[in-house]
Amino acid sequence: MSFAFRVLISDDMSSHAAEVLERCDGIEVDVRGGLSAADLLSTIGEYHGLLVRSRTKVTAEVIAAAGKLEVIGRAGIGVDNIDVSAASRRGIIVENAPSGNAVTTAEHAICLLLSLVRNIPQATASLKAGRWEKNKLSGHELLGKTLGVIGLGNIGRIVADRARGLKMRVVGHDPFIGKDAAARLGVELVTLDVLFATSDFITIHTPLTSETRGLIDQHALAKMKPTALLVNAARGGIVDESALVRALEAGKIAGVALDVFETEPPPPNHPLVAHPNVVCTPHLGASTEEAQAKVAIEVAEQMVAYVERREIRNAINVASVSGEVRTQLSPWQELSHQLGALVGQLAKAEAKDAPFIDSLTVEVIGEASEMTGGTTACTSSVLVGLLRMFMDLPVNDVNSFIIAGDRGLEVSEVKRHRDRDLASAVAVTARRGESMHCVKGTLYHIGDRVEARLVQIDDFIVEAPPRGVLLVVRNDDQPGVIGAVGTLLGKRGINVNSLHVGTGTTPGVAMALWNLDSELDGSVMEEIRALDLIQSANMVEL
Repeated sequence: MSFAFRVLISDDMSSHAAEVLERCDGIEVDVRGGLSAADLLSTIGEYHGLLVRSRTKVTAEVIAAAGKLEVIGRAGIGVDNIDVSAASRRGIIVENAPSGNAVTTAEHAICLLLSLVRNIPQATASLKAGRWEKNKLSGHELLGKTLGVIGLGNIGRIVADRARGLKMRVVGHDPFIGKDAAARLGVELVTLDVLFATSDFITIHTPLTSETRGLIDQHALAKMKPTALLVNAARGGIVDESALVRALEAGKIAGVALDVFETEPPPPNHPLVAHPNVVCTPHLGASTEEAQAKVAIEVAEQMVAYVERREIRNAINVASVSGEVRTQLSPWQELSHQLGALVGQLAKAEAKDAPFIDSLTVEVIGEASEMTGGTTACTSSVLVGLLRMFMDLPVNDVNSFIIAGDRGLEVSEVKRHRDRDLASAVAVTARRGESMHCVKGTLYHIGDRVEARLVQIDDFIVEAPPRGVLLVVRNDDQPGVIGAVGTLLGKRGINVNSLHVGTGTTPGVAMALWNLDSELDGSVMEEIRALDLIQSANMVEL
């Protein structure tokens, strides 16, 4: 690398993270655990990467000050402390470490359930206070009981597996998993209402989103058995705490175990912390030495993969693509980028001061369409090539769709196995009202080399490398045009690298693509347009 990729670790985390980063020659690491919000704001502009746990708040203000920042890594699964929307708009990748603490968090949920079922915290406190309340603290068996698991992601699946090992019946609810997949986990997939009504114990394992905030409210609690026990080791805010207090006091639910709260730490004299039927811990779900080492290593390795290979793993706001697939996709993405830049410049030249594109259709055909994430990756690259030509803010794979949407550009993706003429290609169609431009390109494999070719502009079949400065001329198909343009360019000291002539479906009209060593100023362009038989002439830069 030509420069050091500077990474800041702003939270206390396992030293393994810094060790992994320091082994990468291209990375310079600063460890400043416990950094204050003011210090973070004043220094973040120096860094390309940021690693955090849950303490650091990566706000929109911080992101606005982070002029060089490319990647934020969260050592853990939750990204509540990161303004993902603000990061996405700035083109910053946000990654988490979803698997490192999955086992630890799942085990803690099971521990909370066992503690709740057998009154272990209450019994410990009672005995240490000198009381022997054996009869008062009688509990229940797990054998044969029904456990309802809300959320069957990594953690929920592990909880379900452990519960089945305890000979429990497991039902689950997750809108993103099918019945067959749930059945392979030994889980009966049910609606939330059925889960509430039939479960003896309920455990929550969903992220906190706009859809899940307040999911367990007074209506949900009213549907549960009065003997039900509820466990939340996921995120505070999923359970409506005020409604939960009322349900406990009214005897509508028998007990609760909480590892998370809406506000952490909870305020003094919090009614749930003080309630005798509540078991609670201070957000210990991921707090084991093993888990903290795993998530630190995982998120640091992801940062290294990005720096060394531009590989994206476990990203929250952009499709994750493995290094191998990214390598295979790279020439297709580069071609897509060039096609986006080409169609944008052609449309812009015609539109003048009007909005130059209303809608964009990207067809990914053959090889790239069959790779995981290939169609979306190529579409994003088209948008990057298109938008970068006309915008002064950074555009990349993270924010390309967001920026297009903000500007009212309708984007459509089409995936096809093959074209009528080509086994693999990318085609881009830009429309503005009744006007339309279409460009298409493909890749040629020549020995060990892969070369891009432009094969279509509008209704003209061409074959030209999409690179450098291109003069696109549409003219009457008559003798002398090429000579006249070439002579004019020679007189103006413009060297021509190559010339490609294309034929179209309209009789008597031809297209020529002149690949030039340098740009043409406005006066030269006007001279070319003034030549006899020239219908249009535009310069594009790729």
